[in-house]
Amino acid sequence: MSTLDLALIGNCTIASLIDRNGRHVWHCVSRLDGDPVFNALLGGTDPQAGFMDIVVHDHTATRQRYLPNGAVLETVIDDSHQGSLRMLDFAPRFQRFGRMFRPPMLVRRIEPIAGRPRITLRLRPNFDYGARPPQITSGSNHVRYVGTKEVLRLTSDAPISYILHETEFVLDRPVTLIVGADESVTDGPDTISRTFLQETTLYWQEWVRDLNVPFDWQEAVIRAAITLQLCSYEDTGAVLAALTTSVPEHDGSGRNWDYRYCWLRDAFFTVTALNRLSATRTMEGFVRFIVDAVARNAGGAIAPLFAMAPGRSTMEEIITSLPGYRGGGPVRIGNAAVSQRQNDAYGSIVMTAAQMFWDERLPRRGGTELYRQLCLVGEEAERVALMPDAGLWEYRKRERVHTFSSAMCWAAQHRLGMIARRIGLEQDSIDWFSRAKGLRQEILRRSTTAGGWLSGVLDAEVVDASSLVLPEVGLLPSKDPRFIATVDIVRERLLRGGFIMRYAEADDFGEPRNAFLLCTFWYIDALAAIGRRDEALEIFNNVLARRNHFGLLAEDVDPSTGELWGNFPQTYSQVGLILCAMRLSRSWEEGLWRAS
Repeated sequence: MSTLDLALIGNCTIASLIDRNGRHVWHCVSRLDGDPVFNALLGGTDPQAGFMDIVVHDHTATRQRYLPNGAVLETVIDDSHQGSLRMLDFAPRFQRFGRMFRPPMLVRRIEPIAGRPRITLRLRPNFDYGARPPQITSGSNHVRYVGTKEVLRLTSDAPISYILHETEFVLDRPVTLIVGADESVTDGPDTISRTFLQETTLYWQEWVRDLNVPFDWQEAVIRAAITLQLCSYEDTGAVLAALTTSVPEHDGSGRNWDYRYCWLRDAFFTVTALNRLSATRTMEGFVRFIVDAVARNAGGAIAPLFAMAPGRSTMEEIITSLPGYRGGGPVRIGNAAVSQRQNDAYGSIVMTAAQMFWDERLPRRGGTELYRQLCLVGEEAERVALMPDAGLWEYRKRERVHTFSSAMCWAAQHRLGMIARRIGLEQDSIDWFSRAKGLRQEILRRSTTAGGWLSGVLDAEVVDASSLVLPEVGLLPSKDPRFIATVDIVRERLLRGGFIMRYAEADDFGEPRNAFLLCTFWYIDALAAIGRRDEALEIFNNVLARRNHFGLLAEDVDPSTGELWGNFPQTYSQVGLILCAMRLSRSWEEGLWRAS
């Protein structure tokens, strides 16, 4: 049975998910959002195709870990009679010829540790989302798997005949599998794997060394930071919501979405996390991606999500060639949310771009030209601020005036006032602040319920976890009695087994069953902000305990069992973990003093 106890390797061009037995079960060819040639994650119970693995004769036990502070996965497999071996899986990433070397390449190095284990190597890709088996050709040191549009090439120093016919052989020396583009490699596989492994390991160690991490929960934050980095597509700067499609929010829910896109609403919180980590280059690339996307769509409505790079459609369709996670389809590619009205996008754009006007580390700073582009966003935000939309939860069959969306439109105006003041346009600043003041009053008046808490919908009483973010946006201070009352009503209505639901009312697919991890992180942050630190710590540690074996999180969690559900790994969940850890951690001075 499929689970989300998966490890992630990648290099900001491609990525792969590997299960507890060392099987690659999800890998999109050429780029993060490409055709998944390894798709066993969505293959139901069919074991015949869509993976790369190794079969060890008389396999008795498997142990796995990431090498410290990096994205190299080690899998040790024991054989009850013949010995043991280890596999090192990674995607090369390091500086080469004055630029980042990050080819669309997976490397698997297999080394005998003890004895002479007997193994079978299996590489079974398929194409067009599992609809088309490959045509196979081979040479003296390679195998080509040919699809309709893509070609996957395996280069190896293992016997090619044994790979083609999946024949068992004795592992008496290290062997290397290099899987990637249809290009000849420039050196022997053993030399390449050893050199690339050393350089990639060193790259990640240096990258982690430059991070700003809290004193407490360093291991969890470092793993979340590496995961966040691996969900970024460095060529354009985009950060994907997750690396998979159609892993449902809960069993049989039908809530199966394609998350291999960049959502505008994620931008502000992701940039905030990257900034606090001092992951400056990734942050800069993401800000640039958002600003460029806005420039291409200046004036009028802006879509809430974008493809990470040209060449991929956002049109949603159902794929029938894969049965889905645990057989629970449908499998969707594309995302119909692209055509929805989601008014919070305007605030996300301005709040993200504001980084460019304040951050002295960025070589490309914001000025009057960017400000004028953002003014178009602000004007549209003012126009739609109190209009119904699908909201941040992307309801498919209804629209209402969502408090979070209106608050984000307010934030667009408020930040434009701050930006105008920053660049010396005082009259513009006064004008934007004046508009924002009136909108803020209207939002708070219409969202405050008779019970004194803030509704998720204007002129109604709807308990919604998104109301927990309003102080972070700046709409009101966290000590405001209305916000404290909101935290209390969220606890009363939405807390399940230590996790927070998005909402409790039925939606297009019925009543939600699993908790949304990001909402739980919002709740933790809110508790800390209003002074309930002990409660925040208890829930935070409960969430940390639900990370998978490799320290990763998906989108959702079953409150009763703790099982992870939803697309994986979920960027927003990593962001929430990072921000909460930084808020709750002791300072380095305090931690070291107490430790001594």
